[in-house]
Amino acid sequence: MDHLVVVTGGPGSGKTTLIDHLAGLGYGRTVEAGRAIIRDQREIDGPGLAWRDDTLFAELMLSWDMRSHREAAGHDGPVFCDRGVPDTVGYFRLRGLPVPEHVWAATRRFRYRRTVFLAPPWPEIFTGDTERHQSSEEAERTCEAMREAYPACGYELVTLPRVPVAERARFVLDHLGEALGQTSGPRPPRSTP
Repeated sequence: MDHLVVVTGGPGSGKTTLIDHLAGLGYGRTVEAGRAIIRDQREIDGPGLAWRDDTLFAELMLSWDMRSHREAAGHDGPVFCDRGVPDTVGYFRLRGLPVPEHVWAATRRFRYRRTVFLAPPWPEIFTGDTERHQSSEEAERTCEAMREAYPACGYELVTLPRVPVAERARFVLDHLGEALGQTSGPRPPRSTP
């Protein structure tokens, strides 16, 4: 699944903004599980909210990300994934919960490109909203949990620079272009500033 490219990190670090920008350039994308689950669960006053039931929320994220993986796997060309299955490992660890064996099994079954892009904490752009209740400190802890989870699942991390979104997109595409140039896949187009 070399064409499935994960962008992970803590909340408020510009992941979704980057993926929105790349989608605007014509690349495939997935939707972040956490935000979508929060919207859905709020709409029905459901129990699957992180502040109501950590474990249920994690299981819903896992199911969402497995479904997103299946859908993205059928696309041609790079698909940028707003988080991936290993984020669930990070979430369990962040909450101080044991990682269930079926979550580890999912990380072995649902694979992505070995190189994962990590958006580091970026206090200057961090804001809360109706779906992002975390503090900037929790956002930093979340990033650290992902920094540990992905290598534990066999991935290599590349830290994104804290630069405007067009430059960030160029960084990602240049990095992938170099990697794709070493494989049989096409080189993605460069973004324009």
